[in-house]
Amino acid sequence: MTDRVAVRAWLTELHVGLVAALEHADGRARFTCDRWQRAEGGGGESHVIRDGALLEQGGVNFSEVSGAALPASATAARPALAGAPFTAMGVSLVLHPRNPHVPATHMNLRFFVAEPRDAEPAWWFGGGFDLTPCYPVREDVLHWHRTAREACAGMPGSYPKYKAWCDRYFFLPHRNETRGVGGLFFDDLNAPSFADCFAFVRAVGDAFPKAWLPIAERRRRKPYGERERGFQLLRRGRYVEFNLVYDRGTLFGLQTGGRTESILMSLPPLVRWEYGYAPEPGSAEAELADWLRPRDWLGEA
Repeated sequence: MTDRVAVRAWLTELHVGLVAALEHADGRARFTCDRWQRAEGGGGESHVIRDGALLEQGGVNFSEVSGAALPASATAARPALAGAPFTAMGVSLVLHPRNPHVPATHMNLRFFVAEPRDAEPAWWFGGGFDLTPCYPVREDVLHWHRTAREACAGMPGSYPKYKAWCDRYFFLPHRNETRGVGGLFFDDLNAPSFADCFAFVRAVGDAFPKAWLPIAERRRRKPYGERERGFQLLRRGRYVEFNLVYDRGTLFGLQTGGRTESILMSLPPLVRWEYGYAPEPGSAEAELADWLRPRDWLGEA
């Protein structure tokens, strides 16, 4: 048996806790709260922080929406559910730090229930988190993946499976590179039981601040100049390319008539593209290319 009330209560608690933890970490800026309703059913809260000491911009969203028909973006692995009435709830987070040495990051955890008229209701969880550095540090990447692996301890075999899925999902084919150094990604999770899946998702949500905040604290005061800032804005361009072209969450929000401002909260405040950009050979910027491919980070360590 599923327990939508328990899932909603935990997602709400996670949302509030993340906002508080990030405000404390930033130390200067505070989130603004924007509550919204969706005409087709449901609504949510968008918390956005700007011009902080740590975060140039970031957002933490909670949403719970319902509709008469699941869109194609949500039924890629479940075509039999296309067009079924649904309820979806989740928390999504995107952080764009000010200092180029602090990695951008994303987390999303969601729960779906589809209720086809001629079949039993179907439910599943999805989500994960990933890290997008401009100037990667091996210590940070190993900490990130070790924390991800610890979050997967309750579901044997899930770390290598969901780590590999993350590498495949957050990939830009037209650039032939991963969006960052990976993490976890899973979808259509409904086995072995609701209790097991819910416990796993809670572990992933609880792991995120343990994974990202220590990295941010280590790197936030590292000096940088115009060169590093310019490279950060270029790399943000790749982030935008992925989110607008490939991201299923963005597509789901737009296909269900979601709130545009909340859907596009993931985009950075400043970004640039430069025709034919090529980093100087041997530079720190050139070294990034070796990080933007699937790698067994913990195995290499």
